[in-house]
Amino acid sequence: MIITRWQAPIVPSKEQVHMILEAEGLEPMDEYYEPQVKVHEHRHPFAEVRVIISGEMLFNISGNQFVLRPGDRLEIPANTRHSHTAQGNSPCACVCAQRAI
Repeated sequence: MIITRWQAPIVPSKEQVHMILEAEGLEPMDEYYEPQVKVHEHRHPFAEVRVIISGEMLFNISGNQFVLRPGDRLEIPANTRHSHTAQGNSPCACVCAQRAI
């Protein structure tokens, strides 16, 4: 798991995140979660890349919990059990992509 915290004062737009992921050879897709929506524990046969656009998302990966905020990026290795919940009272928008292993 790799977490990259966004440090700049201006958060990248959805379009900019799409361009960054496409430059890495990935096919980005948008995801939107209403507040408090939980995606239960699961895993994928591919690595997952996720960048938060707006709102906050609480992740649980192998018992480690952390919150991602706008601009933050997460890379979850293939076959890693994880769950996530849209945190707070605002919806959470993300851009996701799959990286083949």
